[in-house]
This record gives sequence, C-alpha cells and structure tokens, in this order.
Amino acid sequence: MSYLFGRDTLSILYFRHKSYICRQIEIIMNIGIIVAMPSELACIKDLLTDCREESDGEAVYYIGKRGNNTLILAQSGIGKVCSAVRTMNMIHRYGPDYILNTGVAGGIDTSTQVFDIVAGKEIVYHDVWCGDGNMPGQIQGFPARFHSDPKLLEKALSLKTSIRIYGGLICSGDQFITNREELDKIKASFPDGLAVDMESASIAHVCYMNKIPFLSFRIISDTPGIEDHINQYNRFWEEAPQKSFEIIKQLTDIL
Repeated sequence: MSYLFGRDTLSILYFRHKSYICRQIEIIMNIGIIVAMPSELACIKDLLTDCREESDGEAVYYIGKRGNNTLILAQSGIGKVCSAVRTMNMIHRYGPDYILNTGVAGGIDTSTQVFDIVAGKEIVYHDVWCGDGNMPGQIQGFPARFHSDPKLLEKALSLKTSIRIYGGLICSGDQFITNREELDKIKASFPDGLAVDMESASIAHVCYMNKIPFLSFRIISDTPGIEDHINQYNRFWEEAPQKSFEIIKQLTDIL
C-alpha cells in the first residue's frame, strides 16, 4: 500500500496483483480563530454551523463546522497578555493545525483606507526595546519580526474580492493609537508598517514558540491621526462591517 498526498485530499492506493483501487480521503483541518472583542466575535461566530460552546475556566470556546473543517473560535480580550494566554490555552486544549487571528486594526499608511484588509506578511511589537544588540521591537532571543505562514498568506492574497487586500507589516502594542504623535513615533521605527493593533504580535509569538502555522488578517476600521478619529472608528461599526468579515468566510473556505 502506498500514500499519495495532495493539497486537499489524501489518496490511498491499494495494489492487488496488477490492478489497484484508489480511494480519496478528505483531510479535515482544525482551524483556530482568535479575536479580541465581543463585536468581532459576533461577526465571526456566524461562520460556524452546528456550533457548541465549551468552557475552560473563564475561557469560552465556540466549536463548529465550516465545510469539512472544524473551526475553534475564541475571544481573547484586548492586549498582548490576554491574547497570548488564550492562544496557548487553545493550542494545549485543541491542537489546531493553524491559527488565524482576525479583527480590526488602525491603518497607519496612506495606502490603506477603512474597510481595506492587511494580511500580516510580517508582525512586530512596536512597544518593545530590549537594548543594544536587539532590533526595535525584538524580544531578545526571538526574531526581530514574526512571519505569517507563507502558504496561508498566499491564499489570503489570492482571494477574489472587490475589497483591497494588502500583504505587509502589522505593528502591535498595548496602546490604542489615537493621535498623530503616537502614529509618527511608530512610523519612525517601522516606516513600512501598514496597520497597528494590540494582539497580532503576541499571538504570532506564541505560535512561533509552538510551531503552529499562523496568519494575521486584519480589517482597517480607522486611520489614527486624522481629525475626528474616534467618530471614524465608531462609524465603522455602524456601517455594516459584516461586508469585510465576509472575506473571512471566503478565506476559511479555501484553507
């Protein structure tokens, strides 16, 4: 008996004398999805069919189906510590084949607009400095920048949609960026940054430590530094962000 591996199926060939029987088995993947906020959770939860809840202490996981795959959805809470803890718990409890982090982010480059999507080719901490011998954003002993899984990134960038999707740098830190001075400080250290959030780097860090393929896929909800920035962010949630979160559905369908 021999095994032939394809992208979506596993073919098993049974050789009997000079003939063979070919049987294809669908590969079922466990996909972990982590969001930070209840508003993001509500949008993503609609992806799941046959959804059930499982609790582990204060953590709640939503497990359901999407096609042949199993989706494991969790809300981490805001910030690096909350997201890192939830990611590690998810890995230990469910052993996902890969983890997708999604939700909203601030656009910090003139190329991005509200409702655009940034797929994090690279992810960095914008609020970390470990002294001489380390790069800005680098925790000593770890890469200066974390990288999304190349295959997941390629699939994200290949989606057919009218919404613009960029591959680039996402900057993360425990700070909600609201004014031009804060944005300029980040751009001075990371001029190629496209988006800023509070969880992508910590989730990428935990996935790196556990050798779990990872992708950060963030929807631009606001552009820090502009006049009336807070109202811009609030309007995002009033103007049907479900349209952008529909892209997450497309992505999970091809993973």
